Amino acid sequence: MAYHWQSHNVKQSGVEDMTLLQKISEDAIVENLRKRFMDDWIYTYIGPVLIAVNPFKEMPYFTQKEIEIYQGAASYENPPHIYALTDNMYRNMLIDLENQCVIISGESGAGKTVSAKYIMAYIARVSGGGEHVQKVKDVILESNPLLEAFGNAKTVRNNNSSRFGKYVEIQFSRGGEPIGGKISNFLLEKSRVVGQNATERGFHIFYQICAGADATVRESLGITEPSYYFYLNQSGSYKVDGMDDRTEYQDTLRAMNVMGMSSDVQESVVSLVAGILHIGNIGFVENGNYAAIRDAEYLSFPSYLLGITEEQLQNKLLSRIMDTKWGNKSEKIEVTLNVDQAAHTRDALSKAIYTRLFDFLVQVVNKAMSIDREEINVGILDIYGFEIFARNGFEQFCINYVNERLQQIFIELTLKAEQEEYVQEGVKWKPIDFFNNKVVCDLIDEKKPPGIICVLDDVCATMHAVAEGADQTLLQKLGNAVGRHKHYQGNPSGFVIHHYAGQVSYTVDGFCERNRDQLFPDLIELMQSSEQEFIRSLFPEDIASMNKGRPTTFGNKIKRQANDLVSKLMKCTPHYIRCIKPNETKKPKDWEDSRTKHQVEYLGLKENIRVRRAGFAYRRVFDKFLRRYAILTPETYPVWRGRPDQGISLIMNSVHMDDDQWQLGKTKVFIKNPESLFLLEEVRERKFDKFARVLQKAWKQYNAKRYYFKLREQASDILFNKKERRRFSVNRNFVGDYIGLDDNPGVKALVGRREKVEFAGTVTKYNRRFKTTKMDLVVTNKFVYLVGREVIKKGPQKGQYEEVIKRKLDYEQITGVSLSALQDDFFILHSNDSYDSLLESVFKTEVLTCLSKCHKAKLSRDLRLKFNNSLEFAVKKEKWQGAGVRSIKFLVGGGDIAFLKPSGKNLTVTIAAGSPKNTRPRKVALDQPPKPARTHAHQGYTEVHKPGRPAPNRPAPAAPDLAAERMASWTTRGAQQKHSIKPKRFSKDLSPHLPAGGAQQIARHITGTGDLSNAEFMQTPTAGVAGLQRKLSRDNKVNKPPPAAGRPKPKSAQPKPSLPKVKALYAYDAQDTEELSFNQSDMIDVIKENENGWWLGRLRGREGIFPYNYVEKI
Repeated sequence: MAYHWQSHNVKQSGVEDMTLLQKISEDAIVENLRKRFMDDWIYTYIGPVLIAVNPFKEMPYFTQKEIEIYQGAASYENPPHIYALTDNMYRNMLIDLENQCVIISGESGAGKTVSAKYIMAYIARVSGGGEHVQKVKDVILESNPLLEAFGNAKTVRNNNSSRFGKYVEIQFSRGGEPIGGKISNFLLEKSRVVGQNATERGFHIFYQICAGADATVRESLGITEPSYYFYLNQSGSYKVDGMDDRTEYQDTLRAMNVMGMSSDVQESVVSLVAGILHIGNIGFVENGNYAAIRDAEYLSFPSYLLGITEEQLQNKLLSRIMDTKWGNKSEKIEVTLNVDQAAHTRDALSKAIYTRLFDFLVQVVNKAMSIDREEINVGILDIYGFEIFARNGFEQFCINYVNERLQQIFIELTLKAEQEEYVQEGVKWKPIDFFNNKVVCDLIDEKKPPGIICVLDDVCATMHAVAEGADQTLLQKLGNAVGRHKHYQGNPSGFVIHHYAGQVSYTVDGFCERNRDQLFPDLIELMQSSEQEFIRSLFPEDIASMNKGRPTTFGNKIKRQANDLVSKLMKCTPHYIRCIKPNETKKPKDWEDSRTKHQVEYLGLKENIRVRRAGFAYRRVFDKFLRRYAILTPETYPVWRGRPDQGISLIMNSVHMDDDQWQLGKTKVFIKNPESLFLLEEVRERKFDKFARVLQKAWKQYNAKRYYFKLREQASDILFNKKERRRFSVNRNFVGDYIGLDDNPGVKALVGRREKVEFAGTVTKYNRRFKTTKMDLVVTNKFVYLVGREVIKKGPQKGQYEEVIKRKLDYEQITGVSLSALQDDFFILHSNDSYDSLLESVFKTEVLTCLSKCHKAKLSRDLRLKFNNSLEFAVKKEKWQGAGVRSIKFLVGGGDIAFLKPSGKNLTVTIAAGSPKNTRPRKVALDQPPKPARTHAHQGYTEVHKPGRPAPNRPAPAAPDLAAERMASWTTRGAQQKHSIKPKRFSKDLSPHLPAGGAQQIARHITGTGDLSNAEFMQTPTAGVAGLQRKLSRDNKVNKPPPAAGRPKPKSAQPKPSLPKVKALYAYDAQDTEELSFNQSDMIDVIKENENGWWLGRLRGREGIFPYNYVEKI
């Protein structure tokens, strides 16, 4: 991925921000998304909203390079990316000290979970460090594989579908370091524990244990192939393309370790998962109208793993204690169950155990990163997507209801509330019609008149112990209550709801039983009698108080959770990611126009574009705006005592913002384009920079003296008792930058953006014939550069000199440095890259110190140094001459200036004796001014700095070092250590015999390919009433009045003469408010050419001065 200003040769696909589309229609939006999708650009903007199309493959632009590109950059500087949205959200949190949230929405399989992972990974990489912070980051990142193992599964629409919802809140300090967090989970699809549709799977953890558990665990817990277990073999699917269950199991165990779970707790969790599988293999047969255990042998393993007796388990599965009332008297009677009731009881126990186990894991994650105070936070909502299956039951009803509420939030905040705010503030505005799905939300959750959930709760409240006939009663009451609602249709087996995303047919069978969400007291007592403390802790209920009062239903619970979630989101500044699924085949480069267009329609993207084009990107109340930007003018800073709107006008005029870019409302200021806001931010940063420089200068001078004095001490240690010192250089202060990199963009551009320059100075390089060449030596934390100059032979700059890299060495290539024991300035840079470099520099001690420091920092070992008066170095193989070795001999004699005598392949260097080898620099007070460096002559050449390139009075600025990242990827860390559980309570010597065959005889065998992509329920859903209302709102256009007659057409204005343009050769960061910042290849309008070298120009609507030597005329 390239920067925009680097992307002249990068293929552009469609438009990156769809507010710039020439024609606004669903077809144009779909076509633009298709073009970008086919060219592997999966992200597109609608203003601040990010549209993400699932590519169904790994994309190459999620590396460390992209993190560095997007960190701190404005959104328009780079192509659309989830990193840009995340960085903007993170920086807004720090600037405004306000909570932020990102709402990720889309149907099942659209890529919501992956988007949430990218957001968390980016925040973890760019935020601060420290031991506690790193622990929090690890917990946040490792919570993903742990909760995915227990909460995700393969469905017909998605190979890694989230079967639960989660809202992750990451707590930050005021400095931006993550210090804690919390996860709220919603609606685990527990019915998936006991059965799945054809070609689907249960939760990943079941298959991970079967594939990844070692032999000891398998034998002690009765683990074998998935087809052995009734709960897993009904769908006929055991593998997932692109997923290695064995590796995923290791990731899950490692995540448990990161959460701080002890080996005993991990063993309890795994054994409980195995116990659920064994419970499912308990079958029933009819015995005189009652149920009996098909094979008592299958009771052994589940009772063993649950810590109960076989008799206890058999009794609770075949009978139930019920309370009966006769007048004022009540008594308990034992009721024997039939086969269907026994199977229902078995499945209810399995679902209850698994649900409570999942809740326990969420609590473990929260405990691992909990803090005792509230700070600013970022919330990430990753929740199940809208879905339609062949059979849609109570779970799908709840899932689609929550998605309906999320769509309502998006409409309220991006379409409805925004337009209402313009009207309230008196901003000029033309209303835009849209479909508001509140009518569907009210159909489901309204109290008066009663909605579907309210009617469902009433039916459940009047149910007896047996649910027979309750579902038909529900259907009848729904017909009476909401039967005339235009978004509801009843049918003999269920009902149809016309959702915002299409109409869905729900089967009412099981609605009431699942809504009651009550576990029989008998089963709770059974679990509370377990010998295992861990299992007892999952069932803490007081059974005596359970029958008092009206029980809470699941529908009411999910409605309350949805309301709480909406309340949380409304307290944050929201950001949106709208995920789109391009096909149902789950294949890359496969695009279905009809499916994508349906999503574009029901997500309201066209209306979103229209509101965005006509609206304002930024709005802020007067007081907050003044508080942030008052510093821009002397009239408003430090205190503005006039009217707020007048102060804001002064600020806007001071930055020459065009009148059509901003408006004043009654209480808020509105800014149209993000670029205008970035202009304010840029000027503000420069003002702060200018005010801070006085303080920074004093501090930097003091700190630099202390830093370079420390370096000088280190240099003294390196050369102590090994090399003679020059009399006048021992006490010289280190500066670092001797060529003025800030004033030499040609050299600076050759160094990597994130590299920290430790040393930059001019050196003399000797070739194989001992002829000299002047070069720049640049030492960074990553590489060592030798920079020379060459004449440009072609093009408009022919005959001019340009800087080129003559040699670039990684520290792994540097094998050592050789020096003599005398006071000369020679040193040899040895390399494993076929030849060495003989260099001479008056700053050799500083060079040697920087090389040693960077070498050890990168490779964790000392740089090899050799001191000898007879040295050799390898020379480079050239066109007409082969490689070879040259020798240098150092002799004592003559004066302090080295005398060189070359002879063939040998060089003799004669120089007087210097200061003793044990000479140390004298200690001086840090507040004393440094003495100027002396010049050194050599063979008639005298130079400390290059002519016209003065050394600055500050060291080279340090760039953030993001390459040395502590946080490795999950897969990399997984390869370092294999995790396993050593069973203590459950050993192979104590475990019962595993019955042969299991439930394999009743496993489902899918014929054919199992491809359901062409099934009716997999096709693009019918838009229904919601789609019809969207169409009506689009077609309901206001009749425009005809153009005024009899008025002459105005003459078009004469075009203004165009200004001369220049092209930027290098990027430039402004140092003052009057200057322009620009990137390489930017085109600048020249207003005036001044003789002092600072020209006046215009870029992106802003005028300012810029250095003429950074540009070229066109």
